[in-house]
Amino acid sequence: MKKDERMKPRRQEKIREIVENNIVETQEELTAFLRQEHITATQATVSRDIKELMLVKVPTGDGRSRYAFPKAENGVRRENRLEALFADAVTGVDASGNLVVLRTLPGMANAVASALDTAQWKNIIGTVAGDDTILAVIKPESAASTVAERMKVLSGAAGGNAVC
Repeated sequence: MKKDERMKPRRQEKIREIVENNIVETQEELTAFLRQEHITATQATVSRDIKELMLVKVPTGDGRSRYAFPKAENGVRRENRLEALFADAVTGVDASGNLVVLRTLPGMANAVASALDTAQWKNIIGTVAGDDTILAVIKPESAASTVAERMKVLSGAAGGNAVC
């Protein structure tokens, strides 16, 4: 067993504590909090932990966002996480060939892409996320417009109102 695998439960428990008790806006900030706790982790490891712990980005009320755990009591369960994120964060959807490009609020692309990956739509073979843009690769190419329309409906941008 690799050292990282042995440390994973402790590291993820510490991430839970950090996120519950601090405002953490970026993976870099989370990595710094871990270092303060004498836990060394790469950005890639922290990124995997965020995905495994199903952390989401939520608005802080001042135009920024922070990592948090989804709250079951407010109706944001795993199956409607994607719908909630699309409604709150996606600002535009467009398709070209076998690609769909999604625009999000700044800092929200990773959360939306993670939710898309978790939803396992059969025609999406992969996503790549930046800060405010997601590239979804669609197979077959003929499904791209259908996938884009479904995303527009989820984001509330159906009917040509997408900002792209």
